[in-house]
Amino acid sequence: MVLDVWKQIKKKQFAPIYVLYGTEAFLINETKQLLMQHVLDGEQSDFNLSTYDLEETPIEVAIEDAETFPFMGDKRLIILNNPSFLTAEKTKSKVEHNIKKLEAYIKEPAPYSIVVFSGSYEKLDERKKITKELKRNGSVVEAKKLNEQELKGWIKDRAAYHGVVIDEDAIEQLLTLAGTNLFMLTTEVDKLALFAEEEKHIHAEMVENLVSRSLEQNIFALVDKIVNRRIDQAFRIYYDLLKQNEEPIKILSIISGQFRLIYQVKELSRKGYGQQQIAGFLKVHPFRVKLAAGQAKLFKDEELASIMDKLADADYQAKTGGMSKELLVEMFLFRLQKDKTPLKSS
Repeated sequence: MVLDVWKQIKKKQFAPIYVLYGTEAFLINETKQLLMQHVLDGEQSDFNLSTYDLEETPIEVAIEDAETFPFMGDKRLIILNNPSFLTAEKTKSKVEHNIKKLEAYIKEPAPYSIVVFSGSYEKLDERKKITKELKRNGSVVEAKKLNEQELKGWIKDRAAYHGVVIDEDAIEQLLTLAGTNLFMLTTEVDKLALFAEEEKHIHAEMVENLVSRSLEQNIFALVDKIVNRRIDQAFRIYYDLLKQNEEPIKILSIISGQFRLIYQVKELSRKGYGQQQIAGFLKVHPFRVKLAAGQAKLFKDEELASIMDKLADADYQAKTGGMSKELLVEMFLFRLQKDKTPLKSS
């Protein structure tokens, strides 16, 4: 688990070889930054840090570097990007790698060097001998999406890094408003920590007042107003989005996507699937499923079907050019406003 590896790195408990792979680029970059901070002291990075692109440089060149004694320091850090030979992916690289030499190094790594393989690959090729050797002798870290509890733990750690404490309800509010993107969350936590520099405490009201809403979160708020038949407030959010130069077609698309998610979560929940299973099946973050599940409870089946029909009609109008783009969402909201009855759970 990547967060466990971070704890070891901070304690200066280093593995001689790391393999960082996965689709969560932030976690890969953060791990490399932590290694640079904790392996190399002061100006050592000028002498003892090397970075190679393995689509341009043969592996034996990097190994030769790893076998070179550090200069003015105790450790060398060798970062090797794009090790495509660990995957089944085909690349355009014409570089020939001496894999036998790498295998020999893996069995007897230099005690003064830390070698880091890094690639944004969804998976490694477990059939390859070199992959098996690395898994046996190195620390292989998959950078995948954090689940809700891991995200909350990461937010707490990020706040603690700045010397502040963040409340549980503030974390929940932060995830609701900013989403689950780690780059976005890092920016928001750092901003909140700066604001709370004197108080050393981040609370929910502070999050509500300071956190920037992503387009998706503004759409979520708009959908929430629709769910509760607060159409006048939904209009206000929509007009605010237009003032921010957001494309009406994009807004309509995200609204449709959110209602599609609500529908899918409702159906899968009815069939007995848990939120983690639904998240895996739909390939969305579990926290989004949790929010959609809460909204799904507010719909009767026929009400949800009616909204989906209205959205399908708006999509048809968008594709056939039957109405101006700005009016598409307006007409969708006007049609909803005709039904004054609040939505109720089925």
